[in-house]
Amino acid sequence: MKCPFCRHDDTQVIDTRVLEEGSAIRRRRRCTSCDRRFTTYERVELSLPTVVKRNGSRTEYDQRKLRGSLMLALRKRAVSADAVDAAVARIEEALMTSGLREVHSERVGELVMQELKKLDKIAYIRFASVYKSFEDVDEFTDVVREFQGPVPPVTKS
Repeated sequence: MKCPFCRHDDTQVIDTRVLEEGSAIRRRRRCTSCDRRFTTYERVELSLPTVVKRNGSRTEYDQRKLRGSLMLALRKRAVSADAVDAAVARIEEALMTSGLREVHSERVGELVMQELKKLDKIAYIRFASVYKSFEDVDEFTDVVREFQGPVPPVTKS
């Protein structure tokens, strides 16, 4: 493994941990040349389904796009990188275990919304407002009401 800082070929593994219920390995490494430390991850590489967009075009699944969408919704929110990594892993697992060769982008969006709902309510509302293309305030209000629960009736005294 090359050092990402000095590009030296010789790095030393300092610590190894199993992550995500055994589906990934995290390794802390140290460069023997510049003595800087960095983390690498090992995961099984499985092929994910092709994403069918709304216009009918097809594109390869891109984890960077998925992560970018999550990060945009979570911008300036107190959600850890580990929580985002876990959400991405759960979405990818759902896509892989579906057994489908193609998946519609709407399904990917639904999976993202499920994860955002667990991570952060504000991020969920941000994503939903763009993903569902809200046309008016009423649609936005309906999503906010999902988190508020039933509104108690107003009684006159």
